[in-house]
Amino acid sequence: MTTPTESIAPKSDFLKILTERGYIHQTSDLAGIDAAASEGRLTTYVGYDCTAASLHIGHLLSIMMLHWLQRTGGKPIALMGGGTTRVGDPSGRDEARKILTLEQIEENKEGIKKTFARFLDFGEGGNGAVMVDNAEWLTKLNYIEMLRDVGRHFSVNRMMSMDSVRMRLERDQELSFLEFNYMILQSYDFVELNRRYDCIMQMGGSDQWGNIVNGIDLGRRLGTPQLYGLTCPLLTTASGAKMGKTAAGAVWLDAGMLSPYDYWQFWRNTEDADVVRFLKLFTLLPMDEINRLAGLGGAEINEAKKVLATEAATLMHGREAAEAAAETARKTFVEGTLAADLPTVTVPRAALTAGLGILTAFGPEHAKLVPSTSEARRQIKNGGLRVNDVAVTDERALLREADLTADGVIKLSFGRKKHVLLRAE
Repeated sequence: MTTPTESIAPKSDFLKILTERGYIHQTSDLAGIDAAASEGRLTTYVGYDCTAASLHIGHLLSIMMLHWLQRTGGKPIALMGGGTTRVGDPSGRDEARKILTLEQIEENKEGIKKTFARFLDFGEGGNGAVMVDNAEWLTKLNYIEMLRDVGRHFSVNRMMSMDSVRMRLERDQELSFLEFNYMILQSYDFVELNRRYDCIMQMGGSDQWGNIVNGIDLGRRLGTPQLYGLTCPLLTTASGAKMGKTAAGAVWLDAGMLSPYDYWQFWRNTEDADVVRFLKLFTLLPMDEINRLAGLGGAEINEAKKVLATEAATLMHGREAAEAAAETARKTFVEGTLAADLPTVTVPRAALTAGLGILTAFGPEHAKLVPSTSEARRQIKNGGLRVNDVAVTDERALLREADLTADGVIKLSFGRKKHVLLRAE
């Protein structure tokens, strides 16, 4: 195992970019990866379980690495976890994941697929990206043969020492036998992808390191060519918060679950100390331009944040949607006008006639500005929620037709920068 700070200066464009931009946390063999990339034989996969209808910001780092891999001549594989989702990855979890139905997994998989078209070029031959589902082989495995041919290569002693298992046991939290098998299945994925696509490397977040190393070891025991692993850091913000978590929940990549405007605002609200780091990781801007933006100080740092927001939103939602989001923000915060293209939700007019509870209006059922009614109560006590720019002071307050502005909407605000228009129909 090597790290970029204690190993060779990379020769391949792929590792030069990943090193310069700060993607690398751990590698199994940096020199071997560098040679494979230089020789044009670096086929690499990242796995994505289908636990939700969209991926979120936490997945974006590995997607960006797949993008740079393809851009520098490597072949990326986006592995859908139609099979492993049925088991549930215990990594980084204090409790078992919810067991989903096969129908839910398929629906989630279809939603997730749309994200990759923004970052990868899929096509036959060459280094065209491949998308495959591990259900193709995992659901066909014979249990006894799996135990005999694959399971015998795993040491329970070593499995118990893996962070995903050890942390559960140290906290006296249950780890099911189903979850215990996850690392075996993920390791088998690596071997199977090598057999089918000559895949020689797996990438992922640093919480996947143990699973990746197990896959490399299983490949060696089963006679595959040399396999490699590379992880990116699990990001936190400069203040220590987990990257991609907000008071309203996860920052989803699908526009249907988080509007392009809210996605733009997420990046615009980046802490000063994180701007340059995020420009390197989450945009395609050349390093010369990033270094120029890094030189901005004081109030000028806000211009760098706007560039970050627009470039990151362009990658995910397209240039037109990103610039529209930027213009909406300008109208809202600079001109103080009510921009018509702020995120909008509709409610039946009858709901306002009867009176719509303020907690319900701000919560996940409507505006989704806060994840729960308890969080809405907390924000009201802290003065964080506003209706038509007036602070909410009574958690029992009701929204009525009289609250509709001349534009026929009610403006709901969380803090200074998160707004949703409530429209009656």
